[in-house]
Amino acid sequence: MPRSLLAVICLLLFAPLASAQSDQKQPARPNVVFILADDLGYSDIGCYGGEIDTPNLDGLAANGIRFTQFYNTARCWPTRGALLSGYYAQQIHRDALPEVPGGGNGVRQEWARLLPELLAPAGYRSYHSGKWHVDGPVLKSGFVRSLDMRNQGNFFSSAGNSIDDVPVPKSDDAGYYATIATADHAIDCLKEHSSKHAGTPFFHYLAFIAPHFPLHALPEDIAKYRDRYLAGWEAMREARYAKQRSLELVHTPLSKLEQDVGPPYHFPEALEKLGPGEVNRPLPWDSLTDEQRRFQATKMAIHAAMVDRMDHEIGRVIAQLKAMGAFENTLIFFASDNGASAEIMVRNGGHDPTASPGSAATYLCLGPGFSSACNTPHRRHKTWVHEGGISTPLIAHWPAGIQSKGELRATPGHVVDIVPTVLELAGVAPTREWKGEALPPAPGKSLVPAFAADVTVKRDSLWWLHEGNRAVRVGDWKLVAAKGDAWALYDLKTDRAEQNDLSKAMPDKVRELEQVWQKQTDEFTELAKQTLDQQPKAGARPRAAARRNRN
Repeated sequence: MPRSLLAVICLLLFAPLASAQSDQKQPARPNVVFILADDLGYSDIGCYGGEIDTPNLDGLAANGIRFTQFYNTARCWPTRGALLSGYYAQQIHRDALPEVPGGGNGVRQEWARLLPELLAPAGYRSYHSGKWHVDGPVLKSGFVRSLDMRNQGNFFSSAGNSIDDVPVPKSDDAGYYATIATADHAIDCLKEHSSKHAGTPFFHYLAFIAPHFPLHALPEDIAKYRDRYLAGWEAMREARYAKQRSLELVHTPLSKLEQDVGPPYHFPEALEKLGPGEVNRPLPWDSLTDEQRRFQATKMAIHAAMVDRMDHEIGRVIAQLKAMGAFENTLIFFASDNGASAEIMVRNGGHDPTASPGSAATYLCLGPGFSSACNTPHRRHKTWVHEGGISTPLIAHWPAGIQSKGELRATPGHVVDIVPTVLELAGVAPTREWKGEALPPAPGKSLVPAFAADVTVKRDSLWWLHEGNRAVRVGDWKLVAAKGDAWALYDLKTDRAEQNDLSKAMPDKVRELEQVWQKQTDEFTELAKQTLDQQPKAGARPRAAARRNRN
């Protein structure tokens, strides 16, 4: 047989197979589900070193990838604004700058559109379930359905929540629990999408309140962890650190407990209400009274129960994705809005010390001892921009598009990277102008290259500022300072625990990074001042409401 004829035959026989393989490598535009936890520590879930039972998240990690150096903004509302817009919160009036009036919890500029609006031209339908904490009504930001969990002070009541921006009617709330209700709404949205919009891609923003205070959990979930933490926060930190090292998640010494660092805000009246079991410093466990040890261990048990229940509900959402045939081509992300919280306060309905811990009549917060353990191996907590405040897990799972199974990704990343990542996968070109005016350059970078291999996503720097706490990262170098403190310099390649301050030994490097931080700050300040008078008035929350919802 002539070689030319043989070549034609082979081409005819194998072209369909080659085409199918090509299709597998280049899947259709994915659905996207972004799951955001609230006040979850870096090591709280099993696949990041924790002992809490999180089989569904662990399963996503085992069949996807985990980022080991992913960052948020250290606080709830700035992270949400940055995540959904692709801009640092300070660029869009969602966190404060020293020279810009308004307090930083304001209204985005008209050009600062959120991801659903950007995805809509590509045919995506967008859904929201859970905490909002972004300015303005949800549906005006491009979502077609929403459950807005405005009641963040009682996990056992729906009072104050909104559905599609309309307040929910009063009910007796028998059997109600916020984490379950959030998943119920998400599942209902997915079912409707499957029946009425099959073939249309979707984006679902699933934002649980858990495990944010108040520490409220179902009794059966608390019972599972009741005695698990009686050995104390030092033992918990050591166990998690050992597991992290075995998983090759961290390459740093374990940070030391800072016994002089308590909650970021001091409420002495709350300590009095909470009683003698409360401790507002991470003191040596063996120095505590029996009553204090039991009280602290119980709080951690409730925190663990909240995480456990969230994972269970995530499992139900995953089951729905599978039932509707969408699981294989759905990109699922999981992250936290900030590190675990050292806060101690009593708000909303108050605290009844005679009520069962974790019930609706109680108001408990994790506090600095177990918060330090939840943020293992990092230093400090929510609101600080040391690694403990800004480090989050990031799981990415997408069977049709991520072939790696259980692999780690070491590239530094930030929540501002999610918008460009999703837009690239959706085939949406970044918007360069708005109403004839050039848009400010967006700081995020697409993470798509890291889906295929453990590569470094190139960027000039990462930047932080929150309530006077400030930091910048360039390569593996980080310059960081708590409010009122001098800069400290750390080499994160070997010291993400921020234990060896190199600022005195390397003053030139300090000046270099400080200039990077200041240049970024000046640029953000100029932008915010220029556009401050462009803030839309409609949909802005009253200042008192903004204060109530600062966490």
